Amino acid sequence: MRPTDLSLLRVPGVPTVSPDGTTAVVSVSRLDLDADEYRGQLWTVPTDGSAPARPLTHGHRDTEPVFSPDGRWLAYLSAEPKGKPQLHVLATAGGVARALTDHHLGAGTPVWSPDSRRLAYTARVPEAGRYGTDEDVPPAAEAPRLITTLKYRADGVGFTNDRRSHVFVVDLPAETEDDGVASPPPFQVTGGDVDDTDVAWSPDGTELAFVSARHEGADTDRVTDVYTVRPDGTGLRKVTGSRSAVAHPAYDPEDPAGSTIYLTAQPDLGPLGRDFVGRNSTLCRVSAAGGEVEPLLDPEEHDRGDETPATVVAGGAAFIGIRRRGAVELLRVPLSGGAPEPLVDGHYTVRGIAVGGGVVVATVAHDRSAGELIAITPGRRRLITGFGAPLQATGRLHRMRETTATAPDGYPVHGWVTSPPGPGPHPVLLTVHGGPFAQYGWTLFDETQAYVEAGYAVVQCNPRGSSGYGQAHGRVIKEHMGELDADDVLAFLDAALEDPTLDSSRVGIMGGSYGGFMTTLLLGRTDRFVAGISERAFNDPVSFVGSSDIGFFFPDEYVGTDPERVAAQSPMASAHRITTPTLVIHSEEDWRCPLEQGTRLFVELKRRDVPTELLLFPGEGHELSRSGRPKHRQARLEHVLRWWGQWLPTSRNSSAAGALPAGAEAAVPAAVRTQPLTVEATRVR
Repeated sequence: MRPTDLSLLRVPGVPTVSPDGTTAVVSVSRLDLDADEYRGQLWTVPTDGSAPARPLTHGHRDTEPVFSPDGRWLAYLSAEPKGKPQLHVLATAGGVARALTDHHLGAGTPVWSPDSRRLAYTARVPEAGRYGTDEDVPPAAEAPRLITTLKYRADGVGFTNDRRSHVFVVDLPAETEDDGVASPPPFQVTGGDVDDTDVAWSPDGTELAFVSARHEGADTDRVTDVYTVRPDGTGLRKVTGSRSAVAHPAYDPEDPAGSTIYLTAQPDLGPLGRDFVGRNSTLCRVSAAGGEVEPLLDPEEHDRGDETPATVVAGGAAFIGIRRRGAVELLRVPLSGGAPEPLVDGHYTVRGIAVGGGVVVATVAHDRSAGELIAITPGRRRLITGFGAPLQATGRLHRMRETTATAPDGYPVHGWVTSPPGPGPHPVLLTVHGGPFAQYGWTLFDETQAYVEAGYAVVQCNPRGSSGYGQAHGRVIKEHMGELDADDVLAFLDAALEDPTLDSSRVGIMGGSYGGFMTTLLLGRTDRFVAGISERAFNDPVSFVGSSDIGFFFPDEYVGTDPERVAAQSPMASAHRITTPTLVIHSEEDWRCPLEQGTRLFVELKRRDVPTELLLFPGEGHELSRSGRPKHRQARLEHVLRWWGQWLPTSRNSSAAGALPAGAEAAVPAAVRTQPLTVEATRVR
């Protein structure tokens, strides 16, 4: 990929399937670099593969489609240019979509009632006079905020204590009314100085389940609970009673009594409700009458990794994506017990799941596509879309090579090397993922592709502390960050450099968030790297406590509270030793790893005349590289390549050549460049 190829990325979201199983609908988003906006359309495709996918809507940004249980309606979110997403419904028999909401800050994912006549969702409710609710009160003139809690802001959202998320219900217009009759207004079901999320209907439509933290001590722990409430706002009741972090409650639609609620949870966060480090989130259940959370899968081994905004329950089973060694597998888990059945495994990342009429449809990514739809029926699995074809046809995508190295203590370190075509030796970029409880793996990663296209071999691994290898793998770095995980990263790099096509004398290191932590830390320990890029880094655990939205609990759990031990794990404590040229990248509105974490590193290096630059992105938060403004994402890649062109020039990426970079097309045979995506899906039979 080149930076401009971001416009060719097509990213399908979570699909929905018609109740009869014949049709799938999915939102496909793209970056509009000219308008500097994201666009989204709904696409429809027959699940039997009898016809190609075709656009269904043509709104500015249409997302989150959901079929009604009776199949007569499609609900989805639609946002106008510069506008907020609002709930719309479209008759599947044809016609024009109708808007049902006009929330000042937008509406959340719609959830159908069992009778297909109502929709539940969550929406943030701003305080009067804030966030533009009063045209005469600009942001700088708003009343002061009085903060009395630790949880008062969130990265990507901003302040939360003056715009709480609550549950709403809206009725569909009467079918005998025309467009001239106003739609029924939404009804706010929940309230209070708390956030309510993840709403679901009971099978008889008399209750709504949702997630909230309304217990005593909620300000200092990570515990969340399932609550139920009637659609008219009465009968609020707490369901779960353990020290869990829960999400995505769902009922079995085939159980009319709604006796059990299925959910995703970290089942046990310890006596203080804060022991989250390396804890897997797995499939669980709880009695709808109330009780303890009970895992249905082993929380030591099964960590949910799909992006479906619900727990999918159908046909006597739950369907869930599980992280495993860089992949996200799709499992069918029988509700009555028994071994889970893998529906999609191997070198794939399952991102979204839907079931209808006995057909399972999954959004599945791999290293040559950001996502395609797979339809699964008994005895058959079929690829039914080709959204990745335009980018693949450029010939500027490169395959990952899986490998395993051995750490100094004998522990296996799993990862990948992605190299440019040609004999080399190629300069090397060691990249470290964020998290740390996350994983690199089998998906199209635009950053890796851009670096390889520019002539670099990219080395990436999942060291201890990562997800996808069991809780022991993730928890071993608790209060020991920068120890075994750093050993793993360097051991994997050394093993990769044994390949003669990689240039061991020309190696750079880069990473964001936890990856920025590791970059800064290693640059303070060794001068083996020609240059580095530390991005949105967790650099100083001490200042992080009072500046980050998660600072009141994250450092205590990951690095501990003993001052000497904290200093031993702090990249800033050894930053005075860094002599390697280092680019520092940060977003001005990053509340996860706040701006001071980057500026302090930059000033430390600049004062000692270490070659350094500080690249700041206005208006962006922690997720810049994944969901920032399209032009900012492009500019970020261009600046990264400019930096590497200066310190690790290649024939395709050299600062001496002027502007960055031409990105000459790889010498890949035409037959390979146009290889159909169906070939890449043959492993999913």
